[in-house]
Amino acid sequence: MLGNKKKFVNLKRKEQGFVTYEDSNKGKILEIGDIGGVDTLEIEDMLLIDGLKHNLLSISQLCDKGLKVIF
Repeated sequence: MLGNKKKFVNLKRKEQGFVTYEDSNKGKILEIGDIGGVDTLEIEDMLLIDGLKHNLLSISQLCDKGLKVIF
């Protein structure tokens, strides 16, 4: 999930939906798209969330797609 539209390679409007944060606040899903591209890994189906101040990435979803994550 990202809050900065400039990070996306392409976007498609998402008509409805919300995400719920740990503190029970909600963020409206505005659009869905891909980030990354030519010189970097492309990550598909990222959500653009209204008012999100920090980018959030699910490590388990990356692993489910066959990527190896090293810290």
